[in-house]
Amino acid sequence: MAEPSEQRTRRTAATGPGRILVAVYGIFALAATSRAAVQISTKWHEAPLAYTLSAVAAVIYIVATVALARRGEVSFRLAVAAIGIELLGVLVVGTLSVFDQEAFPDATVWSGYGEGYLFIPLVLPVIGLLWLRRTARR
Repeated sequence: MAEPSEQRTRRTAATGPGRILVAVYGIFALAATSRAAVQISTKWHEAPLAYTLSAVAAVIYIVATVALARRGEVSFRLAVAAIGIELLGVLVVGTLSVFDQEAFPDATVWSGYGEGYLFIPLVLPVIGLLWLRRTARR
């Protein structure tokens, strides 16, 4: 029989204001997936790197959404990893797209630090990581 402390699972990050965070991640998952699907299926030859990065962003947003919405230590760690990778991606792709515009002839979700999405892709992972820190089991 498990100890009482082992039976309790970590509360989900999707409580209170965390529900808004999950909703925003869900919207970005849908937007990035749709964008990548259209770009890859209609004009792959124009900017394969940018469109591949759009698909990668979509997968990361999907993983983050599901992990944020679920309970448990595994989901918590997965959310931290996905959102950390997202922040790194936004910073790297954002910087490369500013300094090497020829490598990005078409925009991605993370191009210009998410300027096409009102810079939400730059701010969202910071908020996500702060929220996860706040909801972490002590």
